[in-house]
Amino acid sequence: MLNIKKSFVCKNVRDYHINTLLAQHHVPVSGDVAVFEVLNLGKHTRIQTDTEKNRSIFQGDFIMMAFGNRYATSQLHGLIPAETQDVYHILGQGGVCGIIENMNQQYEAVGPTELRLVGYAVDQENKVINTIQSKKSLHIFDAFSQGKSKLILSIGGAMDSGKTTTAAYLCRGLKRAGKKSVFIKLTGTAFTKDVDYVVDCGASEGLDFTNWGFPSTYLENEETLLNLFETLYHEAETLEPDYIVMEIADGLLQRETELLLNSALMQRVSGVIYSDSSSTGALSGIMLLEKMNISPIAICGSLLKSPLMVAEIQAKTNIPVMGLNQLGAPEIEAFIKSSIESTVIEDRQLAAAI
Repeated sequence: MLNIKKSFVCKNVRDYHINTLLAQHHVPVSGDVAVFEVLNLGKHTRIQTDTEKNRSIFQGDFIMMAFGNRYATSQLHGLIPAETQDVYHILGQGGVCGIIENMNQQYEAVGPTELRLVGYAVDQENKVINTIQSKKSLHIFDAFSQGKSKLILSIGGAMDSGKTTTAAYLCRGLKRAGKKSVFIKLTGTAFTKDVDYVVDCGASEGLDFTNWGFPSTYLENEETLLNLFETLYHEAETLEPDYIVMEIADGLLQRETELLLNSALMQRVSGVIYSDSSSTGALSGIMLLEKMNISPIAICGSLLKSPLMVAEIQAKTNIPVMGLNQLGAPEIEAFIKSSIESTVIEDRQLAAAI
């Protein structure tokens, strides 16, 4: 029996055996589980295991991963191959594999970690095990559903703009105000770092797409994404939070982010907080959001590190610019509540005028 390091996304894979013959002809789909031998180390030198521990990997190790797609502008772009390959790549530390299409320039010299497919993990009926729970079991999205919790959406101009940190400190402020929050990361690639950080800051619970076995959400269709939201929202509501803080990964121009912001999902959102890394990026992001009829209640993100950029954006918009100290203070709950109420009043006035 091989000594296999099982990745996080494969945490629920239990009874299986390895079918090596399928490696020659099976074309994988998202969530298909397989065992690989590490050929050459590149960008990824560790994987997050099923116990959420980050373990080093070495040439010759055997690891269990799931096929998936990945879109990460500051990292890499990778896809599930349309045919069998001699060499595969690690796309994400949480256990996602596929074939890299391109990498951010900073990683080109080191290249991807290369894998050899040993075989697929199959069940007692010799069917390839797939991590994704049946999409038919997801809750059906209802744009007009009225939950008890207020939904605050954290979005940003690009990857690493500060969306997760914004969500985390907001949850911290809400906790200090005596309010209960649950964090949802709706889209992205499997890795628990973001969810764990928000919980460490103050969220009572953290949920994401991996709760239903998705190795990633990149290239999933609108129906699946909306149903996944409904499912995670329903799960969060059972915990009876005052607020649900949800992050959509990557930037405004990323496929799933743009799709969701233009969907009926926004009818369920009580308020939007926008993060960016620069004043010009924030200004252009706000303009893009205005075209979608989305008005952020606050601007946050890594641009707050520069007082000059804060001054620049404050000179161009009346939207409050809020740092981590403000987000993490108990007074943030009163601000959020007031902003939500103002939005409701404006919507009613607009409806009356029409």
